[in-house]
Amino acid sequence: MAANPLSALSLNDTTDIDAQSPERLVSMQALRDARVMIVDDEPIMMDVVQAFLEDAGYTNFLTTDDSDGALDMMLKERPDVLLLDLIMPGKSGFELLAEIRSEPTLRYMPVIVLTAASDSDTKLQALELGATDFLAKPVDPSELNLRIRNALAFKAYQDQLAYNDALTGLPNRQLFLERLSWTLRLARRHNKQCALLQIGLDRFKQINDTLGHETGDEVLKAVSKRLAATLRESDTLSMLDDREDAISLSRLAGDEFMVLVSEIKHPEDASIIARRLLETMKSPLMLNGHELFITISVGIVLFPQDGQQGTDLLTNVDLAMGQAKLHGRNTYAFYSPETNARSFERLTLETALRKAMERNELELYYQPKVETATGRIIGAEALLRWTHKELGAISPARFIPLAEETGLILPLGELVLRQACQDAVKWQQGGCNLPVSVNVSSLQFRRGDMPAIIQSVLQSSGLQAGNLIIELTESLLMENAKANIDMLRAIKLLGVRLSMDDFGTGYSSLSYLKRFPLDELKIDQVFVRDLPDDPGNAAIVGSVISMARGLGLTVTAEGVETPAQMNFLKMHGCDLFQGYLFSRPLPLNEFTALLAQKTNCFSKSNMN
Repeated sequence: MAANPLSALSLNDTTDIDAQSPERLVSMQALRDARVMIVDDEPIMMDVVQAFLEDAGYTNFLTTDDSDGALDMMLKERPDVLLLDLIMPGKSGFELLAEIRSEPTLRYMPVIVLTAASDSDTKLQALELGATDFLAKPVDPSELNLRIRNALAFKAYQDQLAYNDALTGLPNRQLFLERLSWTLRLARRHNKQCALLQIGLDRFKQINDTLGHETGDEVLKAVSKRLAATLRESDTLSMLDDREDAISLSRLAGDEFMVLVSEIKHPEDASIIARRLLETMKSPLMLNGHELFITISVGIVLFPQDGQQGTDLLTNVDLAMGQAKLHGRNTYAFYSPETNARSFERLTLETALRKAMERNELELYYQPKVETATGRIIGAEALLRWTHKELGAISPARFIPLAEETGLILPLGELVLRQACQDAVKWQQGGCNLPVSVNVSSLQFRRGDMPAIIQSVLQSSGLQAGNLIIELTESLLMENAKANIDMLRAIKLLGVRLSMDDFGTGYSSLSYLKRFPLDELKIDQVFVRDLPDDPGNAAIVGSVISMARGLGLTVTAEGVETPAQMNFLKMHGCDLFQGYLFSRPLPLNEFTALLAQKTNCFSKSNMN
């Protein structure tokens, strides 16, 4: 049976190792589980040593008198301790010891040298090559037991510190990488297929930000237990082999876990495991009085199809998990070359976006907000646009989500807020007391310092607070409605107005809607598009307008493009509208020219 890269060897429950005798450091169960390998060209000597150890409680032995094939056996079986003869025909113990220490996965395995030599040169040479201890031939049973127990105790303690994740108790990144290297080596040798599944918790940062890192740690521990239990119970094991190491779970870092499947027959085997993991996360976690629904995204790579080396597989499985998140989370995705191409495209776009911010290539456009009853421009929404010198116009649907994923939305959002307020001050100076609406992303809002940033921008720009409207999406406000109410009230105290954008696409509760200190509801264009012919959309829009008026809110319809849509909205009492029927979003100079044309705010002499 092939062994785990780290055996089941474990220390007794003790917190002070130095205070324990060697006999108490390792439990009897650990002795039975420990794999003791003996390499000696004398079979009688191996029999004697094994008999001594069996009397001491050891049961798991690997023996060979073939020194030339011993290394392959070690790599396959992974013993916990090695008893090594020095003088053997073929490959000597010295040569074998040098090879052992050159193997990363065997480098720290305890090696006790069996030698009849008593000269210091022999011992010094063995120590220089990495021997752990010596046993003189003929072997004394008590000394043999004591030396092995000490070696195993030290190995167990060392492994516990070096290979276990302190939070979850799972194998850590170092042990995972060793297991991966060992698994790939065996897979190449035996022409087998294996799989790697990377698991990432969805929106884990939000848990840390809203509930604190202590709760986040509890989530990681609970998730790790649930995943580990699922893998142990998985009937996929029966498809692979009757091996305890067929599937192993590790925690790499943060909220990322890795599942290594040492052998699969078909790619579907890996997807069965992924679906089982997704299924086990459906029921909520109860932690510190909170009922939390945690979902995961899983990326899958296969060896050898998706990479020959461990580094390639790790890169590609991360890309695959990223694709699972892009596909809506709570799902799994296999790696494909197209995934790599999309990742390269994304990296190129991210680099270009960073340079665009440094070079001030991003530009604010403004779309008029028009009074339905009179056709007057009574406000404007600031919309960010990007025209790349080589790539041309890049849609906000591409670069805004990228900015949010990379964190660039934080400096970018503040830049937009400052520029919009400065432009609104210029409108005031030209005689137009025109409010400006600015969209705020979820990442900006969740940071908690939005009121301070808004106050700073208002003071530096000189814009009156009442001429700034902060737009937040319905889904953002409802994510953590109770906490968001406090944030909205803090912003509202500054005198700024608040708008709920994309209304109707989320899941607003009317009980919360009336508690939010809002000034405006914006009806998403998806409901406006088929007006007035679509009875369902007509009913929804009419109901929203009626409800908003009852709550004392201004209603703005987005995406108005036809006179028929306009007439419907006017007939139902919609206050404002935006859309191509009146004007597309315009760069600042064209918007200023439009104001000069439609109002008496600007004279020709000061338009520029």
